[in-house]
Amino acid sequence: MDAMGERSPHSGADGGVRLGRPIGQWDPHDLEVHPAGAATATGADGAHVAVRRRLPGYVPREHDRLLAEAVYDAAEGRSRAVILVGASSTGKTRACWEAVQPLADHGWQLWHPFDPTRAQAALEGLHRVGAKTVVWLNEAQHYLGDPRTGEHVAAQLHDLLTRPERGPVLVLGTLWPEYAHQYVEVPNPGEPAPHSRTRELLAGRTVTVPDTFSAQALETAAALAEGGDQLLADALTRARDHGRLAQDLAGAPELLTRYQTATPPARGMLEAAMDARRLGVGLALPQAFLTDAATDYLSDRDYDLLAEDWAEQAYAELARPVHGKQAALRRANPRPPCRPPGSCAPSSEFWRVAGTLYRLADYLEQHGRETRRLLCPPASFWQWLIPTSSAPTTWPTWPLPLTRATACNGPTICGPKPPTPVTHRPCSPWPGGGRQSATPTARKRHTGRQPRPAAHRPFFT
Repeated sequence: MDAMGERSPHSGADGGVRLGRPIGQWDPHDLEVHPAGAATATGADGAHVAVRRRLPGYVPREHDRLLAEAVYDAAEGRSRAVILVGASSTGKTRACWEAVQPLADHGWQLWHPFDPTRAQAALEGLHRVGAKTVVWLNEAQHYLGDPRTGEHVAAQLHDLLTRPERGPVLVLGTLWPEYAHQYVEVPNPGEPAPHSRTRELLAGRTVTVPDTFSAQALETAAALAEGGDQLLADALTRARDHGRLAQDLAGAPELLTRYQTATPPARGMLEAAMDARRLGVGLALPQAFLTDAATDYLSDRDYDLLAEDWAEQAYAELARPVHGKQAALRRANPRPPCRPPGSCAPSSEFWRVAGTLYRLADYLEQHGRETRRLLCPPASFWQWLIPTSSAPTTWPTWPLPLTRATACNGPTICGPKPPTPVTHRPCSPWPGGGRQSATPTARKRHTGRQPRPAAHRPFFT
């Protein structure tokens, strides 16, 4: 029995059973390849149902060529090790999975040590690794960075790779750059060297994975999308300009889950941001707008349960990153407008009016455009968009191409007859319609809530 509770009929280095199991018997998601397709779908009754996890077509890049060379050497009988170094969700684990596929038809096993802990499983099992085995060290910091066992694991890996009678073996691992820098840093004379064996193991065995796809790789992805790969086609609509395709694919299902499981205040903020973006508001959204607009996205019960610091809690919840270092709602730092033309000196008026700004994740923006296109935003959303006598004469960031009337009654946004969801009332002809009453006094009498101040700074004039 190995560290994973698996047996194989083939003998290991000590004459016992081999660790791992045939490569073809593994599911890539069990090896921590991030799923790209949504893990849930919305049924006809609005409930979330589980769906089969999918992988998009694979787009080879430069690091895949170096991986292929290592796999070829291993197939020819020479033990090799490759550690892919790159930021979160840049495609490192998927690249390792694609690289080992040629070995599946040649009797190779794959061993992923993780039980009871990764470091302990590796320490107890590495001496039993047999020939023609892939040692899978995804997130290698869990093996090499452990303060008690990391150096022992590195020493055993070095022994495994340098003893011909134990090979051939292929060691594949992934690391974030910050861990790689920490492990290979040479200490000053007289200072302790906590990672000396790890530094020796990594020397000459690391391959960098870039954050973005090159133009050629994006063209390859586009060709796969045109051939019917819907996951790639969907991701390219958001990531083609900046090239962070792998991060988008890995983060999309996590962002959707974050939205679907958000607390009511956080969900209200996200839906206010979705509505603002689909109605033509710019990328960066003022914090004060999101906070005020979110209130009417809540049911009366959820509104009554709000804590005093509900907004701070909601922003903190939405700022937590998912795969690819993406957040559902993140702080934005837009470039100030050029004034005068050709000179990008910061405008103090711009920052005074705009205040703290947030940006909605691209995937959630697209999701909102598709799922909320027939919904009219509630009254708290429009109070920021309706001019008042105290409004500034200009808003220096974005024009709003739609008025409230066209947004609520126009066929391209809400359709001829906007639906009436549970927490959204139909559009009404007077400012402050929807869930609110026409005046602060009537609002308090109707809902029991405290009225808002009379003056609200609008988005636009």
